[in-house]
Amino acid sequence: MSSDRPGGPADVVPGDEPGKQEHTADDGGSSRRSRRRGEPKKGSLLRELPVLLLIAFVLALVVKSFFVQAFFIPSGSMEQTLHGCTGCTGDRVLVNKVPYWFGEPEPGEIVVFKGPDTWTPEVSVAQPSNWFSGALLWLGRTVGVAPPSEDDFVKRVIGTAGQTVQCCDAEGRVTVDGQPLDEPYIFEDTPIESRPFGPVTVPEGRLWVMGDHRSASADSRSHVSDKYGGTIGVDDVIGKAAVIVWPVSRFGLLDGSDIQGTEAGASAVVPAAIGLAGAVPVALWRRRRDSDLD
Repeated sequence: MSSDRPGGPADVVPGDEPGKQEHTADDGGSSRRSRRRGEPKKGSLLRELPVLLLIAFVLALVVKSFFVQAFFIPSGSMEQTLHGCTGCTGDRVLVNKVPYWFGEPEPGEIVVFKGPDTWTPEVSVAQPSNWFSGALLWLGRTVGVAPPSEDDFVKRVIGTAGQTVQCCDAEGRVTVDGQPLDEPYIFEDTPIESRPFGPVTVPEGRLWVMGDHRSASADSRSHVSDKYGGTIGVDDVIGKAAVIVWPVSRFGLLDGSDIQGTEAGASAVVPAAIGLAGAVPVALWRRRRDSDLD
């Protein structure tokens, strides 16, 4: 009598299907591999950190060079528009470089610039002793928490190329081309008997600049006798002081004053230009419509 039992339906366990166990095993392996692929590799962040720092450095350099730069105001020559006096919390300002890509500074605007070699620094800055402290100083200047370079100055534009600047009229005011300036921002002006200077005609490509704290600003007036006649180069302007960002209590925009009364003319030109720009497309549309009707 044979012990072999013929195969039949009873040999198949209900619910089992050929190949399912093998498939399930494969699924487990695939899941484990997927989890391994999804898990971050140990040390990957440390390997990527130098690259991220390099990218951040390059971006900071690009922004600083072409768009916006932060500056710390260490002197009191622009009081009280910009705080920098002894005992004050020095203002940190953002300097916008974009406005001067295609134009030049206008009278009344506050600008940061590289002073001519004949100008004496208004602040003394200790030079870094090694590359590491030099890098920290550069970084501090980039974000506006370190004193600027000794040859960096901040002043207000008073006269531009071709204009004649002089002081004073009968009321002790600075004049440009014989017209007195409207300067409500002046803080502690010098005595009237010591104000006179000029006349000085600003050469092409140069600017006449003065500080708002007239009695404490070594500006163009103090350098009339040098080889530049007290003026600074337009190409030496770093940018336009646009906003005070620190301290928070003084946060606000820095708008250039219309010291020469020229905004009325500009405001008339701008609407006309906008109207002309809007009229051109309308005229073209009407001409095309008339052509289609014909």
